Amino acid sequence: MRELTGGLDDPSSVPEPLTRDRVVEWLGENGFSYFVDSEGDVGGLWHGWLFYFLMVGESNEVLQVRGQWHRDLTIERLEEILELCNEWNAERIWPKTYVRVRDNGAVLVYTEVTVDLEHGVTEDQLDQLLQCGLTTGSMFFEHLDETFPDPLRSAP
Repeated sequence: MRELTGGLDDPSSVPEPLTRDRVVEWLGENGFSYFVDSEGDVGGLWHGWLFYFLMVGESNEVLQVRGQWHRDLTIERLEEILELCNEWNAERIWPKTYVRVRDNGAVLVYTEVTVDLEHGVTEDQLDQLLQCGLTTGSMFFEHLDETFPDPLRSAP
């Protein structure tokens, strides 16, 4: 993580527009492997969990770090996982957690850290927001791994 700098004469303290190039540069500077999909979205795997770094909004001014848990659950577990997400969301600011149910009944679990950067973002702020999305999302996924252990990872 970067050391915080300051002062009006420091160019890194001037907010600049959010761009995909800035996010890609941050990923490279921090040694992260990433990909850009066919729609131009930037993503990568962190500890086996898929994270996307999305720019949304009318002018792509909203940063969203969205994570997806590496497993899905059966529809019979929906109430249980919704309760877990609601408890997490009630006790913490980040990340927002939620589920999506596929047509086949598979339940997917997601995290999101979303920030409106309409007025720009400094390098230090961008670093903090991207780290926050990855770190807090990973914390929730670790909680899911503890709550729903993978049966194939234990001896028969």
